[in-house]
Amino acid sequence: MQIAHFKRNITPEIPCLVAGYTYTDVAKKVRDDLFMTGLCCDDGKNRILILSFDLLALDEWFIKRTRKNCAEILQVPESAVLFTCTHNHSGPQTIAEANAEDKENLPYMEMLENAIYEEAKKLKEAVFTSCDVYFYSARTDENRNRRYTSCDNMASFTPHRREMLPLADGFADKEFGALIFTLPGKHDPIYAVGNYAAHPLAGHCAGLGSYCISADFPGAFRKYVEEESGAECMYISGASGDMIPKEDELGSEAARQMGVNLAKVMLGAMVDAPRNPARFKLQDPHTGSLITSFKAPLRKRYYKNPEKLASYYVDQEEFCEEIQIVNIGEIAFVGLPGEPCAELGQEIKWHSPFKKTFIAFCATSYIDYIVPANFFISGGYESKVHRFSARNTIDFVKCAVDGLFSLHDKVYPVADGMEPYPDNLDLPLVNLLPNRQ
Repeated sequence: MQIAHFKRNITPEIPCLVAGYTYTDVAKKVRDDLFMTGLCCDDGKNRILILSFDLLALDEWFIKRTRKNCAEILQVPESAVLFTCTHNHSGPQTIAEANAEDKENLPYMEMLENAIYEEAKKLKEAVFTSCDVYFYSARTDENRNRRYTSCDNMASFTPHRREMLPLADGFADKEFGALIFTLPGKHDPIYAVGNYAAHPLAGHCAGLGSYCISADFPGAFRKYVEEESGAECMYISGASGDMIPKEDELGSEAARQMGVNLAKVMLGAMVDAPRNPARFKLQDPHTGSLITSFKAPLRKRYYKNPEKLASYYVDQEEFCEEIQIVNIGEIAFVGLPGEPCAELGQEIKWHSPFKKTFIAFCATSYIDYIVPANFFISGGYESKVHRFSARNTIDFVKCAVDGLFSLHDKVYPVADGMEPYPDNLDLPLVNLLPNRQ
């Protein structure tokens, strides 16, 4: 495996509209800078490029155009260029939301697009570094579900009822996933990718905190990892639709502390993984990529009320969005549209044929929330803006899982007569051996 990477400042000029809450908040100061980070992986035959942005989201038209042009610059398939956003609520307005298309910061978008192409051209000429690749997974208690559902299956939105926080015990994806790249045969990390499920809403507090440009806890995470380890770092948000920080909307110290806590988990992974190569080193780190499409009927409330959709959706009688998957060895990243809830992300993880699968948030478009069908019964904020028929959510999950199986079969084909899926049924019931495969 060989890699090249970059980090570019994409902080907007102020004053500018702040995305994520209203369409009227205007940034008064820059608390900390926003960045675009990029990682290009080359296995000798194929390359993939992952780009992560400290932004709320990007529109489908922007992603498709920019992704296509990046792929042409790098001479790779379009599926090999994955965009993902941290879903930062303290950055510039970068999406044409329904009834607010005139609020999109078009000069900023032009700057961003040019910056992406410039970095892609640099990668084409870059000197790649050979490395070993390790993965890691750790349970990390830094998030919580923002929905409280009572025993009669009625949901309350806890950001509006903070006294309910002690009762909020809904499902939360606590997995912190990591990829660690080291120089061959050495333990010193040169690059790291962290993945966790939580809205970046720790630092967005009342008053001045609502009008500051900031990367929130993902920025603090990267800063701590980079300063302490010397490795460059990327953060990718997992399925964060209903996931928020345990200390949400409490200001810059809450954001800093959460970022540092996640960074400490990454530093622990950097210690543990290289010491246990039989467990965590990727032995055959081929790369691959795939784009598949999911289609479903629009909910009647949207089909009959097109004013609730951005203009580029009005002419569509169905919901149609891309799911994009890239892999680095036996680790897969599933790029999903919009804001899928953690329950759906976990379903995809559970059914994946890869050793570990991580979700990439707001990756192929922005289309509000995607929720489990029963959320339509219990109600709540997220289900109000889910766009397609409730009965098709399970098909959304299956579309992602089918894509994972297809990509795994493509990258790691099996011999005739073998099970077309990793089959470890012959492993011992208690497996603590250091050399297990």
